[in-house]
Amino acid sequence: MLKEYSFESIYIRHAKDSEPDEKSFTMHIHDKCEIYLFLSGDVEYLVEGSKYPLDENSLMIIRPAEAHTPKIVGKGTYERYAVNFPLELVKNIDPELRLLTPFTARALGKDNMFSGAEFDAKLVKKLFSEMCDDNDDYTKRLTINTHLITLLDIIYRAWNDKKKSKPKKQSTAQRIVTYVNEHLTEDISVPMLAEHFYLSTSQFNRLFRQATGAAPWEYITKKRLTIAKDMLKNGTSAQETAENCGFKDYSVFYRAYIKQFGKAPKHNKNSGE
Repeated sequence: MLKEYSFESIYIRHAKDSEPDEKSFTMHIHDKCEIYLFLSGDVEYLVEGSKYPLDENSLMIIRPAEAHTPKIVGKGTYERYAVNFPLELVKNIDPELRLLTPFTARALGKDNMFSGAEFDAKLVKKLFSEMCDDNDDYTKRLTINTHLITLLDIIYRAWNDKKKSKPKKQSTAQRIVTYVNEHLTEDISVPMLAEHFYLSTSQFNRLFRQATGAAPWEYITKKRLTIAKDMLKNGTSAQETAENCGFKDYSVFYRAYIKQFGKAPKHNKNSGE
């Protein structure tokens, strides 16, 4: 990590791995939006069944609860910028949250990447660089807040241009991930899912891991826990949350929640747990 900074609900970093280890990068899901600028390396990005080969200045956008992971495919130095922020951040400036439509108004794993030719890559790199500059806290926070709005405007314009192009047909992997998300809280199993797509269990497992960077049940569990965290934050009881999120056994839910978030599930609206 070259530089990182966090305040309130924003986390920004400039990271560089001269010898990236694929095992260090696993599938993850978080409750914030992410803007990611790829600078160098030999990397693909997996998002909900879609595979994005990255070139210099590729820009990725990730919305809350969207599973994603970088896949290291070569030995080149892996360098990138990234910033995470909550959806609520822009409400005061943009009450309609129009700038966030590229994050919220698209299907999972769809249109996550913009090539450097689709936006002003030089300006975006400058914005990230200045957000990571060493300054006093007040100056740094002011820079991050103002530059982040500029970044969102750039992405919003590029997304509107992208919408005018002809939609692409979903791959089998994308259809599988879409189906899993549509039935996430139901009584599903890997054999059942494999049968639905006329695949053997081993074929389904292999295809799913290649598409998402995670085994099917790991993915399903993390997705369910992400939904559960939001339900608890809004005041639903832990028992009801477990049932509504597809966990048949509360003890399984309880242990999984602690493992994922490091805290026991509590339906306290004020604490956010």
